[in-house]
Amino acid sequence: QVQLVESGGGLVQAGGSLRLSCAASGRTFSTYAMAWFRQGPGKEREFVAQVTWRGGNTVYGDSVKGRFTISRDNAKNTLYLQMNSLKPEDTAVYYCAARVTSRYEYWGQGTQVTVSS
Repeated sequence: QVQLVESGGGLVQAGGSLRLSCAASGRTFSTYAMAWFRQGPGKEREFVAQVTWRGGNTVYGDSVKGRFTISRDNAKNTLYLQMNSLKPEDTAVYYCAARVTSRYEYWGQGTQVTVSS
């Protein structure tokens, strides 16, 4: 079992930055991959970024490449998403997820990010 709690969302102007955090508990954090997803108003859930269990490999969605950075601190059981050059289309609820087996089966409750133009 894994419990995930996101924080760091809020309201920011276009061009600004935010850093999201995801605190994990339960199963040993350093043994599974983690990812961020988001769901904007009226949109389907979208993959944002993922990082392997040791943090050595990352993958990003096309819409955030070059602007967002995913990272993890296994000593603090925490996943991060640094978001720079934010755009109004980044407005969404952001979720962190854990992949213990072959799919992302554990999810947080989400944190709202709103980017004003």
